[in-house]
Amino acid sequence: MNYNRVVCFDLEMCCWNENGVGTTGEIIEIGLAEIDLSAGEIVKRAQYYVKPEHDEISLFCTELTGITPKKIEKQGRPLAEVLKSMVKNFGGPHKIYASWGRDDQILINECQQKGIDVPFKEFLNLATLYRIQNRLKDKRIGHRAAQEGKGIEWEGRQHSGYVDAYNLAKLALTML
Repeated sequence: MNYNRVVCFDLEMCCWNENGVGTTGEIIEIGLAEIDLSAGEIVKRAQYYVKPEHDEISLFCTELTGITPKKIEKQGRPLAEVLKSMVKNFGGPHKIYASWGRDDQILINECQQKGIDVPFKEFLNLATLYRIQNRLKDKRIGHRAAQEGKGIEWEGRQHSGYVDAYNLAKLALTML
């Protein structure tokens, strides 16, 4: 296990807002940003678009994420192919992966449903770690609010996996 490197990732999924209730479906984007803890820097970034097998991208989803059906049609690949690229470029089970919240469970569940190997074994939920470090107990806090609370400027459009992973990596460097 390489404890000097952490791969921060963020998922965007198909999503809908019906009668004020939000729901999500299949993964459509995986953003990644790898940090080197000894150097204290972000060393690698990537963005992968995933072509969903069953779900369609709603207008609500496009407005939230900026991801259009056309973009997925042109750049999206099946989840299994995307995960192979991810493991090739960032490493698999020998790396620690981290996200804000339970993106690990979303990815694990979709991998299980599709018969795909999960690309990692070690996972950190940085939202939980942040709450522990800042003695927030039962209070939940969003990624952007936590980052700005630490005086770290948010860069880019929120709800882009690529942007969110990069911002998470900046925050993770102050936490790990």
